[in-house]
Amino acid sequence: MNDQPRRRPAKPHRRPKKDPVRFLAFEALRAVDERDAYANLVLPPLLKKARAKGDFDGRDAALATELVYGTLRRQGTYDAIVAACIDRPLREVDPPVLDVLNMGVHQLLGTRIPTHAAVSASVELARVVLGEGRAKFVNAVLRKVTAHDLDGWVEKVAPPYDQDAEDHLAVVHSHPRWIVSALWDALGGGRAGIEDLLEADNERPEVTLVARPGRSTTEELVKALGEDNSLPGRWSPYAVRMAEGGEPGALEAVRESRAGVQDEGSQLVAAALAAAPVEGRDTRWLDGCAGPGGKAALLAALAAERGATLLAAEKQPHRARLVERALAGNPGPYQVITADGTRPPWRPGTFDRILMDVPCSGLGALRRRPESRWRRRAEDLEAFGPLQRGLLREALKAVRVGGVVGYATCSPHLAETRVVVEDVLKGRGGEPVEAEWIDARPLMPGVPALGEGPDVQLWPHLHGTDAMYLALLRRTG
Repeated sequence: MNDQPRRRPAKPHRRPKKDPVRFLAFEALRAVDERDAYANLVLPPLLKKARAKGDFDGRDAALATELVYGTLRRQGTYDAIVAACIDRPLREVDPPVLDVLNMGVHQLLGTRIPTHAAVSASVELARVVLGEGRAKFVNAVLRKVTAHDLDGWVEKVAPPYDQDAEDHLAVVHSHPRWIVSALWDALGGGRAGIEDLLEADNERPEVTLVARPGRSTTEELVKALGEDNSLPGRWSPYAVRMAEGGEPGALEAVRESRAGVQDEGSQLVAAALAAAPVEGRDTRWLDGCAGPGGKAALLAALAAERGATLLAAEKQPHRARLVERALAGNPGPYQVITADGTRPPWRPGTFDRILMDVPCSGLGALRRRPESRWRRRAEDLEAFGPLQRGLLREALKAVRVGGVVGYATCSPHLAETRVVVEDVLKGRGGEPVEAEWIDARPLMPGVPALGEGPDVQLWPHLHGTDAMYLALLRRTG
């Protein structure tokens, strides 16, 4: 008789179960980090592929989208929380591990997903994409995170406002400190305004459509969307907002380029340039930095209504192709060329109206591209400055006397907006230009809080738009 105690049978090894929603969200986050991709470009094809395979329904797509954008928007806050839960510097945590952790923290603190489900799903994802050892680390950290809600954690990890206001706002609202400082300088005012702006940057923006004049109407878009999924634009006469989201590409007018997806701030900039008074001839228009084509398409439609011609120039060939696609089918005469606005192929004094929507830091579109806030550095502005000044100088040479130039950026940073215009007008770094400001505010009728002028700065928290800037200048000599 064998008196040895019987061994328990070994616990069978369980293969980790792949959750398609969280795995897809992880894939998107890795693409953003590894390839410097943008989530709004990476996510749609991943969702389309998942739908085609039958893995996803509408609720799954919505959850994956929330996990990606929520994690990116709140990355700064979540990094601070994770750092408080580990015994090593955050920089020593491998980026894929940090992506899984931050996505888990977002489920715990930024969604209504039950605590046990958020932890178990995150650990299971870690087993799939990181391995068993790292999954145990993820489990340990997330269990520490469950000790507090978001407000409780923020109180623990953010410095008091009265000791370091900018660092407090950076942690609470998940923006790099230098961006908080730059936005505060541009906005002016006290604490309430900057907090409202930073909060607006962390909200999901509405999808806004533009009905291109002469090609589509807002009534057509409302009918196609249905009254339950459509709202009128706040300020632009060409805008329709999608109340419940959805796929704009499913609309016939969008597929045919008679309408498009375009933020209302962008629409207002193009419309204001088209409405600015010019002296004499008004037949030759230029969009000097036309890619990807939203403003060019609206300008082409407005020009066609007046019998004017639009030349759309874009330096990058792939972006020029996007402009061609946006303008396809426009009834009026137009031309798309690949050209560098700092070394233009056109003669001086050729155009009556010019829009120069210059390359910039993109700090005005952080709602749409939240990863930009972590990718940009303060020193990036030094590289943009000479290009922005060069493009504006060439635009003022290219417009005829009495014609109008619109200088626009999707950034509120003073170094990219008013400082650029003033430097060019005063001849700093180049020959002085004979031009005068035009007050842009009356050319955006009904839009409040446009500032002291003559230039205009739009804001997400005040206008529900991207933070677009516009200066209008008339050449006088």
